[in-house]
Amino acid sequence: MKKIAILIENMYEEPELLYPYYRLKEEGYEVHLIGPEKDKVYTGKHGYPMKSTHASKDVKAKDYDAVIVPGGYSPDYMRRCNDTINFVKEMDKLQKPIAAICHGPWIMASACNLKGKRVTSFFSIKDDLINAGAQYVDEEVVVDGNLITSRTPNDLVAFVKAIIEKVK
Repeated sequence: MKKIAILIENMYEEPELLYPYYRLKEEGYEVHLIGPEKDKVYTGKHGYPMKSTHASKDVKAKDYDAVIVPGGYSPDYMRRCNDTINFVKEMDKLQKPIAAICHGPWIMASACNLKGKRVTSFFSIKDDLINAGAQYVDEEVVVDGNLITSRTPNDLVAFVKAIIEKVK
């Protein structure tokens, strides 16, 4: 069974975590919620709680087939955890799929080599991605190598379809 990591921190955008979580479970994947701490309840922007299954310090990229970074304000908190950044860096080094939506590509700016890569995101972090060397495009879903990006919850169906296609 393929294993997918979804990063979690406080202030996540609920649809961007919950839709991939349940959709990928429905596809038969084992899905783990990876936070800075194991078995901690993290609360979304609108108050919905989800509990992490693993701590980022305890996971290895070699054990996962993909990682997903939901948006909201959680990526700003995620970037403060060196173990989380190192996990994503290792996923990128292994060329495993890294999927980020909305503000999620902030993690890519911190952990991935974006030079010349095509990416999208919520418009407010466009400059951060360009400054990290990416080529910003305004599209529903962008796949460039191992990177998958989307803009907003309105893009979730295309985003998750792209993830499933990449992980098959």
